[in-house]
Amino acid sequence: MVKLSSSLVLALLLAMGLGLYIGYTPLPIDILWGGLFGEAERGYQIVVQEIRLPRVLLGAVIGFSLGLSGAAMQGLLRNPLAEPGVVGISATAGLGGVIVIYFGLASSFAWSLPLASMTGAGLAVVLLFVLTGRDASVLTIILAGVAISSLAVALTSLTMSLAPTPWAVTEMLFWVMGALKDRSMTDVNLTVPFMVMGWVLILTTARALDALTLGEETARSMGINLKSVNLRLIIGTAMCVGASVSAAGSIGFIGLVVPHLLRPMVAYQPSKLLLVSGLGGAVLLILADIAVRLIPSKPEINLGVLTAMIGAPFFLYLILKTRREMR
Repeated sequence: MVKLSSSLVLALLLAMGLGLYIGYTPLPIDILWGGLFGEAERGYQIVVQEIRLPRVLLGAVIGFSLGLSGAAMQGLLRNPLAEPGVVGISATAGLGGVIVIYFGLASSFAWSLPLASMTGAGLAVVLLFVLTGRDASVLTIILAGVAISSLAVALTSLTMSLAPTPWAVTEMLFWVMGALKDRSMTDVNLTVPFMVMGWVLILTTARALDALTLGEETARSMGINLKSVNLRLIIGTAMCVGASVSAAGSIGFIGLVVPHLLRPMVAYQPSKLLLVSGLGGAVLLILADIAVRLIPSKPEINLGVLTAMIGAPFFLYLILKTRREMR
């Protein structure tokens, strides 16, 4: 566990370094270092501190949030296919952001965007929990997720069709497609506190998630307060996903892919999977964002599109694998 976490931390630092280095114009290491600490020319400082640094920082914290939330959802529902994007949480968080943009609140009240996104994510978690329960089958979770996501997408499309200006439509499309480009330190400062609070709430449930693998009755006999655990996970997931969506739009499948790749390395123990999934999600999202910059395409491919192209086939593979195991 310690060795794996250390390796992921090292990989994260290397990925962040590459994220700062790689761009439309790669910067020499000395200029990159000087721009980061205010010792280079003003132009280089702007490129590093105001363009690349916020993008890398948001990639790290959003990836951590999505990876952690995915592992938490899978532990709570005790199903490996539960993930914020798959079960509609990201779509409802995006809907909250779109509604705020539609009414012009995002420009007049900065906190409205993360608050609306977190509210949408929280409602989706509650709705999913009510529809599926804790011991739902794979099919039930997928169907509930499709229903929640479809409703959120339909309402998002309706809101966009009623948008008063082309600028508003463009802003709404950002939430639908997901991206880290053109972000600033203001976005970092605005959303990171919510994500950190969500991390803390989720990580406090680690012991309870281990106990839940033995069943609810056994968990209660071990002194686990299931109502408290459910509430912390719902609020924590909503804060993580909602804040992530408010900063970068809907980015799916990170919370599905990463826990599956890392679960065998922690002996399938949910408590150990939480932290390493967060670190793995941060690494994967930063690398995906670097790939977006390297793909020769103008305009730049949206990050959410790339993660969906990677995650959707992986999701289909998991469904087929689960189906074979159930026979």
